[in-house]
Amino acid sequence: MDTTPLLFVAVAASIMASACCCRAKEYMSGDGECCPMCNEGTIVRSDCTALLGTQCSPCQAGTFMNQPNGLRRCFACTSCDPGHGLFAKQTCTTMSDGVCDALSGYFCKSWADATGCSWAEKHSRCAPGQRIKEPGTSRSDTVCEDCADGYFSPHGVNCTLWTECSATQTKMKAGTSSSDVVCGNASRHHYILLPPFILWSVTLSGILTKGLFL
Repeated sequence: MDTTPLLFVAVAASIMASACCCRAKEYMSGDGECCPMCNEGTIVRSDCTALLGTQCSPCQAGTFMNQPNGLRRCFACTSCDPGHGLFAKQTCTTMSDGVCDALSGYFCKSWADATGCSWAEKHSRCAPGQRIKEPGTSRSDTVCEDCADGYFSPHGVNCTLWTECSATQTKMKAGTSSSDVVCGNASRHHYILLPPFILWSVTLSGILTKGLFL
């Protein structure tokens, strides 16, 4: 029995298995060779040969590689743009990406464990007539609450009890949710209202007195 065909099939299978199934920390080159991967912070400059191993190059500034690889290009670092309310909580290195977080006065709207915050917004400002119930944090917006009846808040920070006018004052203007009561001093001039018959008597007396001297 001729075993040549079977031997050929076995050799071919072995070659194909070697080509498609490289070992851990190896990658397949364009020539179908299994080459050692480059370490973190570096990428492939040239594939391995029968005489030389894989030639690697470090990532340039602004790029990184965080895993053993057989790639030709590093990943771009995440940008933490202050114009979008972000700052770099962790600086990007050749072996790890940067991590962003929200600036003071902002809160994060989109968070990922790998790169941190990618979108931040300014904390909401409470309107006049409201108070800050819960201050904003880097993860949550400000929570506002309307002032209770009898209280006011002109700037949307705290609610203050309306002023109570004293016994010697009069209320000039009522309070609202955004403005206080306005009190004024009572007038110092006092007027007496005379009944009509007394007023008529005084007038007649004056006329008669004036007639006697004419």
